[in-house]
Amino acid sequence: MPRYACLFDWTDQAMKTVKGSVERVDGAAEVARSKYGVSLEHVYWTMGEHDILGIFEAPDEESMSAFLLELGSLGNVRSTTMRAFDREEMASILGRSG
Repeated sequence: MPRYACLFDWTDQAMKTVKGSVERVDGAAEVARSKYGVSLEHVYWTMGEHDILGIFEAPDEESMSAFLLELGSLGNVRSTTMRAFDREEMASILGRSG
């Protein structure tokens, strides 16, 4: 299944209840899994330009997009999402290139 690296930035709304961040991530991971078939493989709270890094596995782009739209509509985070390729996937891609 495709993997995605998501960089999340807290909104002002999220900062007002920042102590609930761990519980919100747990809740979002449960919604992702049960409603969209998206698995949160790893999550890291980060210092610097972004607040959270999540590594997800999803059955397809539509499922991942639908989950992120629902998550964003709650108003706590904005996200930047990148499709991530593991070593084997990248070797296959390079093997197909000219």
